[in-house]
Amino acid sequence: MLSKIKAVFLFLISLFLLNSCSNNKQETYKIPEINQQQHNLNSQDLFSFQRISEPTISPDGKWVAFIVATPSIEDNKQYSDLWAISLETNELVQLTNDVYSESNPSWSPDSKRLAYISNKEKTPQAYIMDFPQGGIKKVSFYKNGASNLRWSSKGALIAYTTDVKMKEGLSDIYPQLPKADVRIYDSLPVRHWDEWEDNMYNHLFVSFADGRTSLDLTLGAKYDIPMKPYGGREEIAFSPDEKEIAYTAKTDSDYVNSTNSDIIIQGIDWAINDKPKYKRISRELGYGKTLNITDGMMGYDKDPLYSPDGKWIAFKSQERAGFESDRVRLMLYNRENKQIIELTNNFDQWVEEFVWSPDSKKIYLTATDSGSYGLFEFQIADNSYRRLSQRNWNYGSGLDITPDGSKLIFGKQNVNHPLELYTLEIATLQEKQLTHFNDERLKFINPIKFEERWFTSPDGQKVQAWIFYPPDFDSTKKYPMITFLQGGPQSMTSPDFHYRWNFNLFASQGYVVVASNRRGSPGFGQAWVDAVSKDWGGKPIDDILACTDQFSEMPFIDKNHRAAIGASAGGYAAFWLEGHHQGRFKAFVAHCGAFDLISDYGSTDELWFPNWEYGGPYWDPAARPNYEKNSPHNYVQNWDTPILISTGEYDFRLPYTQSLEAFTAAQSMNIPSELLVFPNETHFISKPQDYLVWFDKVMKFLDKYCK
Repeated sequence: MLSKIKAVFLFLISLFLLNSCSNNKQETYKIPEINQQQHNLNSQDLFSFQRISEPTISPDGKWVAFIVATPSIEDNKQYSDLWAISLETNELVQLTNDVYSESNPSWSPDSKRLAYISNKEKTPQAYIMDFPQGGIKKVSFYKNGASNLRWSSKGALIAYTTDVKMKEGLSDIYPQLPKADVRIYDSLPVRHWDEWEDNMYNHLFVSFADGRTSLDLTLGAKYDIPMKPYGGREEIAFSPDEKEIAYTAKTDSDYVNSTNSDIIIQGIDWAINDKPKYKRISRELGYGKTLNITDGMMGYDKDPLYSPDGKWIAFKSQERAGFESDRVRLMLYNRENKQIIELTNNFDQWVEEFVWSPDSKKIYLTATDSGSYGLFEFQIADNSYRRLSQRNWNYGSGLDITPDGSKLIFGKQNVNHPLELYTLEIATLQEKQLTHFNDERLKFINPIKFEERWFTSPDGQKVQAWIFYPPDFDSTKKYPMITFLQGGPQSMTSPDFHYRWNFNLFASQGYVVVASNRRGSPGFGQAWVDAVSKDWGGKPIDDILACTDQFSEMPFIDKNHRAAIGASAGGYAAFWLEGHHQGRFKAFVAHCGAFDLISDYGSTDELWFPNWEYGGPYWDPAARPNYEKNSPHNYVQNWDTPILISTGEYDFRLPYTQSLEAFTAAQSMNIPSELLVFPNETHFISKPQDYLVWFDKVMKFLDKYCK
């Protein structure tokens, strides 16, 4: 009997151990299968490509660490892993492989360790791994998670941000009413981008690299670092000597009416030199001495980056207050004399990413460039510059330089090629593709032809556009045409591999696509950008129609089957053209568009935008005419064309009520119309299955009226 009990006991123990091993086994995800039949690009393909981001070169110049995101249609999400590739041998190493998401790779000074953020414990935290395949140590322990990781240049400190409670919440005010569910506000904003304002603010913390003695550098601050919704770790930088940290902060109390953000520098040398004092300060004060180096500069100032020699801080800046689309300049702050100069004063473009040369004599940057994003080299001594990049490609989404200054690394893409990493030998301008994550998949997808064309607007202005042809284009046949309406309204149309409005994808359905850079588009000088403000329904629309009309004269365009589609300001343009197109189009598609400019003023999240674009609030007698003449809802009586409208319920920039109002108007006018409402999407449709539904409905709608 005893032996039987013992046998049963051992059996149960073995089952327990087997189950424990099974539960501890690291879960992984599946790479989407490759369709090995030759075919045109489809929406399933779009969510099968692996997406590369955040490349960073190791201090010894031997490796590049980066993030690869793999979409899963089945799971309706993306999985992000940490990878590295050797610049000497092209050896490729996958450093993480699990169902979690990694981000923010950052090297130790000796290149033997990598810090990164992972959400493997539900809330994202900072970890350090021995490179390439060693132990992993958790170094942050925040209840609300960590993000925007930076490792200091000498390796002693790590910076990251986390949410900190700064206001009383409902449970604090009414602890006796635990089931109450109320949001209470006494000032704007009440919501921003995709979230309701709560009692939390993102604060900047530093700690020693082993995770000890965490310190809130922005103790007491009621503002976010980095700025929401787009800011990231590029808004945080350590000085080369580790004596200070620079960061971007929008401290203006009039948050919804102001675009004023600043570069703050803060001394942290005491953290290294006096650890007991560090501990005391972290308990009692939480911050060191600060200096606002852009005080009095009233536009956006952001993305500080110290020069390797410590003399300068470079940062991006927009001059005019209240205007998010002013020219993006690159400024240099002299740390010795505290003077600021502009490096790009002879460069009428928008600066995107930038990196210092190791000798601090040059800056390499990406910028808008007449319908694409180019790569440039600027000399600090005389502000001279040269273009390093090729046409018909977009450069960016990751820019770094080797420690010897000989080679740049960057992301590169165009409409036929998802982003991969490339290197550029600066001396010879020879480019080399470094990663090949999507090459095998692309073998079986037919590329499209695309070209740049110029058209003439009614007032004589020349308008640049990109034309995208179906993969099997035959100039002896007739094709339906799509006129793409870009958003912004200050945004540039380029031949990039977009994961929502992908020109290859639309052309591959048998359409010729015309995408113009009408007035308001950066890349053609700031005066061209400025020309859209207070005139949304005027000359920018003339530009769009001029491109449509003149290209429609090509013998292969079926003028009786044209459509216009767009999102945001492009959705606005669809609503506007519905009442002003004089029979040109057979169908419209509008996603998250502005329909009633007056009601939008009362429900959008940032008032500086309509205040600039329309000249003030709608009750201002000087501004009111701009609202009236440019608002699509005033011309619904002219609507006569089928329209599909889509929106996300978490879009607080252009709330879903704008789309609902437009759909109600179309239905009341007995116009064939469809409405797609995505309860869990924002201004963008990002979830794979939501996008597949959206694209299927859009193409069926367009085909019904245009084929």
